[in-house]
Amino acid sequence: MSLPVGQILQGDCVEQLAALPAGSVDMVFADPPYNLQLNDKLYRPNMTEVVGVDDTWDQFGSFAEYDRFSRAWLAECRRVLKPTGSIWVIGSYHNIFRLGGIMQDLGFWMLNDVIWIKTNPTPNFRGARFTNAHETLIWAKMDEKSRYTFNYHAMKALHEDKQMRSDWWLMPHVTGAERYLVDGEKAHHAQKPESLLYRVLVASTNPGDVVLDPFFGSGTTGVVATRLHRQWIGIEQDPAYVRIARERIAAVDPEPYDRASFDVRGPRRKGPRVPFAALLENGLLQPGQILYFRKHEALSATIKPDSKLRFQEMEGSIHKLGRALANNSPCNGWDHWYYRDDEGGLQPIETLRQRLRELLDDDAA
Repeated sequence: MSLPVGQILQGDCVEQLAALPAGSVDMVFADPPYNLQLNDKLYRPNMTEVVGVDDTWDQFGSFAEYDRFSRAWLAECRRVLKPTGSIWVIGSYHNIFRLGGIMQDLGFWMLNDVIWIKTNPTPNFRGARFTNAHETLIWAKMDEKSRYTFNYHAMKALHEDKQMRSDWWLMPHVTGAERYLVDGEKAHHAQKPESLLYRVLVASTNPGDVVLDPFFGSGTTGVVATRLHRQWIGIEQDPAYVRIARERIAAVDPEPYDRASFDVRGPRRKGPRVPFAALLENGLLQPGQILYFRKHEALSATIKPDSKLRFQEMEGSIHKLGRALANNSPCNGWDHWYYRDDEGGLQPIETLRQRLRELLDDDAA
């Protein structure tokens, strides 16, 4: 069976999921009904009514009913995921803890709970509790030992070359021009910001991967996936939302794809493994040559013939000595040690590793 990529499957999400082949998608992003349990109308101080999520699709008769529904769609998502796939589920305090428990019961292995901190949350007009200023995303893989995609270095680059944290800021709730309107009204009350989906997709997918959204809504997942050259499948039961999603996705005009521009996996994941010693053996570096830690002239180490580095009275590999100089912080020596090139500039030794990989590839050809 061929996958219906680039299509919105209209109908019940569990039934539509059941029709998809097992082990066929790379990632699931699920924004399910939150079961908000809203009973009373809410007004602002100026007596205008706050329009929240009061659609029938978000209403369930009991927690037991909601749990049965959640278990059914999560089980189908698990079935259609590849062994190397992962799943993201977003929710609020109303439902995320129930969903997390069900996911663990089904065998998913939790990777992170990510907090989306809203810069513009709806105020708590009654003053009876804290302003609810965040939502939670659960990121999980298939089981404890399964492999999965995580573009660590891409996330680090998006976070000004620091490790991406699990608290995500600068992502406002959808307002203004991003909010899709129909006749001046919100097209979908639960529309998620494109910035949120952008980070999720860059973190855990690669170009060409198939992303499934079983609660497609107004189509934000498809919009961002199209822009990033990911394949997508949407499931949505409301025909009005299907029309809106198609209109939004049709308006996307992505830049032409080329691997060098869109692949964020980084060179360290490509080509044969190259140990530091191979740079000496192939003459790209020399015994006795000086390397500089993070470009600091004062933190210079000498390369020994056995490929260890010596700094003052300390010796170790590029990683071990680098970690010591970084006060025991994690250190990838390929990124942190620099050599002086023929023009006198400082370059990371990672460039030499890539040069050797290219030579090895040419020899193999």
